Amino acid sequence: MPQYDFDLFTIGAGSGGVAASRRAGSHGARVAICEDSRIGGTCVHRGCVPKKLLVYGAHFHADFEDAAGFGWSVSEPSFDWAKLQAAKNKELERLDGVYRRLLRDSGVQLIEGRGRVVDAHTVEVNGQRYTAQRLLVATGSHPFLPDIPGIEHVLTSDEALNLSELPRRLAIVGGGYIGVEFAGIFNALGAQVMMLIRGETVLRGFDNDIRGMLTQELRKKGIDLRPETFIRDIEKRPDGTLSLLTKMGDTLEVDAVLYATGRVPNTKGLGLEAVGVRLDERGAVEVDEWSRTSVENIFAVGDVTNRINLTPVAIGEGRALAETLFHDNPTKMDHTGVASAVFSQPPVATVGCTENEARERYGQVDVYVSNFRPMKHTLSGRDERTMMKVIVERESGRVLGFHMVGADAPEIIQGLSVALKCGVTKKQLDSTVGIHPTAAEEFVTMRDKRPDPEESSAQERGRDAVSH
Repeated sequence: MPQYDFDLFTIGAGSGGVAASRRAGSHGARVAICEDSRIGGTCVHRGCVPKKLLVYGAHFHADFEDAAGFGWSVSEPSFDWAKLQAAKNKELERLDGVYRRLLRDSGVQLIEGRGRVVDAHTVEVNGQRYTAQRLLVATGSHPFLPDIPGIEHVLTSDEALNLSELPRRLAIVGGGYIGVEFAGIFNALGAQVMMLIRGETVLRGFDNDIRGMLTQELRKKGIDLRPETFIRDIEKRPDGTLSLLTKMGDTLEVDAVLYATGRVPNTKGLGLEAVGVRLDERGAVEVDEWSRTSVENIFAVGDVTNRINLTPVAIGEGRALAETLFHDNPTKMDHTGVASAVFSQPPVATVGCTENEARERYGQVDVYVSNFRPMKHTLSGRDERTMMKVIVERESGRVLGFHMVGADAPEIIQGLSVALKCGVTKKQLDSTVGIHPTAAEEFVTMRDKRPDPEESSAQERGRDAVSH
């Protein structure tokens, strides 16, 4: 058999690449991993972790206001953006060191530099070539920017996390995960935030009740939502401010623009197509259920495959691959019933089918919705509401989806995702005793079904026919 330098060579030291490499190393494989940026990837340095730290910081604005309703007298609070950034960066430096140590302790060789696939068993980094029995592509994704005049003046989420100064007036283009999360952060920290979105509501692809509820709550917080607004071009003024010209001919003046219009896989310049790895129309690596590409010994996990672009999914895919290849334990990543959260203000969390998906796949469904003012705000006086939704297959009684907008939604839905995975039924929810007083107990006390719009329409048509 051919002699290789390594059993596995991983390109990209983000969540998926590190997880696969560490697990393979722990099983005795000879593993190398290359990275041309900080160790930990998008999640640790340009996504989940720094964003969540900024979300925590932003929440204190509302907390100080709410304290008065509970008898606290708080002197006028002040905020220092530079201090928050310094604390965040210190934590990211610590995590970079942690990831390096974890790789080292697993026997994984770290090669710093950008990798390029030369052939099915060879990767070149900084002019040096390394051979491996198997290659793993885990290079993640990067922000997408449209080709319009002046696009060089905008920020992406990468730069927004590292601004030296807090912008006074910020326009955010896009109403997905990233857009609504940054809108909440900068609005709470004192910026005037305008969101330019394609449709009437944010979070396209989520349940419609979630979308409507969060859109309403964002407006309550003073975020200026501009539906069906598209930018034609961007001009930078001599004073550094930006002028946005919309396709309707309106001009918007701001200090900064953040584009949150999606992400695309990092496959450009990797040499994948030259060795026969198939990519889809978005540049994502095509893989089978075992994360194998069209080249037998080359694999791919995480956002570069554009399956479910979430950090825990990338980690799960990486670990499953290592178990399959190096532990004689064939393992497939289960992509069903994956919960997700949006750390907007208020936050969103969901698992399972949306109402529209449930009706399309399962036919008749029962829907339970609760919309209420959280107990905390009866004293704080804050005009913020919580919405919870349960979608049930009518014939079997099985729960198809849980959805929530409101404080602690991600923490609550995480537990319910376990129940969904186990096939929980509405009857079992109803028989569960809630913890009182909590918001979470609402999920086990909803009894009244929302009228089915299709059945209501049919009944109306029937009444009309009789009356005529």
